[in-house]
Amino acid sequence: MLCVEVGWPMDDKVAAVNRMQEYIAAHLDGEITLEALGAAAGYSKYYAVRAFGELTGRTPFAYIRALRLTRAAQALRDGGGGLVRSTSPVIDAALDSGFDSHDGFTRAFMREFGVNPQEYARKTPAVRYFVPYPIAAYYTLKEGAEPMPKEKVPRTVTVTTVERPARKLIFLRTGGRGYFKDCEEVGCDWEGFYNSIPEKFDTAAGCHLPRFLVKPGTSGSAFCVEVPLDYNKPIPEGYESAELPPCTYLYFTGMPYDDPNDFCVAIGIVNEAVGAYPFERFGWKRSENGPDLGMGADAETGARFAMPVERV
Repeated sequence: MLCVEVGWPMDDKVAAVNRMQEYIAAHLDGEITLEALGAAAGYSKYYAVRAFGELTGRTPFAYIRALRLTRAAQALRDGGGGLVRSTSPVIDAALDSGFDSHDGFTRAFMREFGVNPQEYARKTPAVRYFVPYPIAAYYTLKEGAEPMPKEKVPRTVTVTTVERPARKLIFLRTGGRGYFKDCEEVGCDWEGFYNSIPEKFDTAAGCHLPRFLVKPGTSGSAFCVEVPLDYNKPIPEGYESAELPPCTYLYFTGMPYDDPNDFCVAIGIVNEAVGAYPFERFGWKRSENGPDLGMGADAETGARFAMPVERV
């Protein structure tokens, strides 16, 4: 087994696994073989599988299954969306997830989310969707390296106002030592859990809590999501919820970009815009009626950050 590591630098391994992730994303609707993954990686299928498991924590097929089951859960949560073709959304979700039988799909769904698909479709409880990260970007940030600026990531950032009513914040406190260190501290399941909530106002976010929620001796940092005031579904142990008053947010939104690995560059551009924004000149000041929301970045929609504000 040790011979697999000989002559295979980490940078090459990360690049190989990243190519496999890209191949999986592009072929998720079809058959994906180990031979095809090995070809995408540029190594034998045995080396490729070992590297993939080492860096992602899942075998390629477990990774693929989690992606397909998450997509099926999203379709069931949203009433089937465009996937429903029969009188049974669960059967349609099973077929679109690559399962040959209803029973096999139900067992896999239960293992992944802890609830059977029929009950999930009826009650839409919050579950832990699988959220993959581009491994190349992950290792760049994990090692503390600054992402290289790329001209292909547009620098245009738009600013809009969004009004929020009184609502609840569900949050998980962190040490505030940076995204990946905080994930290592509390786990990374929070993002999939939050984004599975159909009632949420917006996507999951890293945040800095308003002062009234910051406990003495804590950083004030958390992973969070905002939900309606009457939201009363269970939340996992260790998570907290609190009511927030009505609030105005300034949303800073970057442009879409091509390479998913550039998400850290896209976030940096938006953060730079937030730091340079002349709030007082436009009649705004920071408000304590909500948390700062760092909502990450997606290649199709760009990076986003929301700042709670009130009129000067």
